[in-house]
Amino acid sequence: MRRPTTPPSPLPADTAPPPRRRRRRRRIVALAAGVVVVGLVATGVVAVAQLQSNVRTAPIRASAGGSTEQPADEPATGAVNVLLLGSDARALASDEFGEDDGTQRSDAMVLAHISDDNSRIDAVQLPRDTLMDLPACEDTGRGSSRGGSGMLNSALNVGPACSVAAVEKLTGVRIDHFVQMDFEGFIGMVDAMGGIDVCLPEPLQDGHARLDLPAGQQSVDGAQALALARTRHALVEESDIARLGHQQMVLSAIVQKATKSDVLVRPDRLFAFLDAATRSMTVDPGLGALTDLAGLATRIAQVPLSDVTFLTMPWESAPQDRNRVVPAADASVVFQALRDDVPIELAADAPPSDETVPDAAVRSTPISVSNGAGVGGLAGRVADEARALGYTVQGLSNAERTETTVIVAGEDADAQATAASLVADLGGGIEIRTGTGAGVQLVLGADFPARAAEVHVPQRPVDAVSRSADTDLCAA
Repeated sequence: MRRPTTPPSPLPADTAPPPRRRRRRRRIVALAAGVVVVGLVATGVVAVAQLQSNVRTAPIRASAGGSTEQPADEPATGAVNVLLLGSDARALASDEFGEDDGTQRSDAMVLAHISDDNSRIDAVQLPRDTLMDLPACEDTGRGSSRGGSGMLNSALNVGPACSVAAVEKLTGVRIDHFVQMDFEGFIGMVDAMGGIDVCLPEPLQDGHARLDLPAGQQSVDGAQALALARTRHALVEESDIARLGHQQMVLSAIVQKATKSDVLVRPDRLFAFLDAATRSMTVDPGLGALTDLAGLATRIAQVPLSDVTFLTMPWESAPQDRNRVVPAADASVVFQALRDDVPIELAADAPPSDETVPDAAVRSTPISVSNGAGVGGLAGRVADEARALGYTVQGLSNAERTETTVIVAGEDADAQATAASLVADLGGGIEIRTGTGAGVQLVLGADFPARAAEVHVPQRPVDAVSRSADTDLCAA
């Protein structure tokens, strides 16, 4: 079915070669692993042993009794999904960032997808203020959580395995690996590179973040780079979303400096870079050896910077708290693309379409989704898919357990048209009952999970803030 288009938002100009549609691909996991291949050769056996001793590991999945489930095999081939976590823990050598209270949250979260053929990397920033129904998480060495409504960043307090579980529930994307890093590690890596170059359209001052930078192109050290990536108070809109653009610029600058400078060929700088990275790094057991990191880095190195994209998860304000966010309909399209290992098409890059918007009556009636299947979170997942298909979802609820999925629609023509369209988009075979109330209610029965496996969010251009890793740092 034809679907309404989403108006594009202005994005930085891309310098990637024409003529194919520009796929802005981004590499962030290379912060720690991207130069390990060269490092294993250049630093020598003793240095490698020291670096290996730096690396800490933690479970990627937790289950009852503290046992862990790990990926069966190292995905040397095939698409790979890596969750990158920036921890705000204050258990650091310095008290510069405040007193350690024993807690930690993910100050930054990026889901990096490496394509099966190593032709592109999509790195999706997940806003830390995303509200969701967090899954229960068993003991991972930092305690356990019963889950419930909360912000995505809070899952890390119970360990990276709980962040993995939360991101998998939010996105439906299976996570193969995670890399967690703290403030001091980030600062140390940037300093080991001799700083990075950034470009600011206006001066930024933030006493909370200890940030004071003039406008224009300039070189910043590790502490300044961290402050730039974390600042909220220097921005007109003091929010987590507002600072994600600066994070994209900082990460692009790191990737550009690492690939274009002498970091890779000077043993002293290379060792300092790797030492800072590994000392502050916690990874899953699948990346616990430097050779594992090297294997991942080998794949990353094959991707041109023009095919590495920084992409912020499409979002909208949370209905229950306007200061928090939830995934927008376009987020379902992005996550489906990661699951299918296909390129994400950005609205700003899409050519003009001659498609017409369908009759407004087809999807004009708001729908509600009720879970009568007894499967936790099913209504929310179906609601996300419905939004991605262009429907307005006005409510979620639990219903009496039922075996069969039905749609109850009001008597008016618009409601009946919306119900018929919904049946078609869900694969057909769903009974439509005429009710006395207004609107359309989708009641999910026990038969729906098997049916849902057949439902596929169609690809279409999405509206999202993005930049390529090779974009000019002074581009707007």
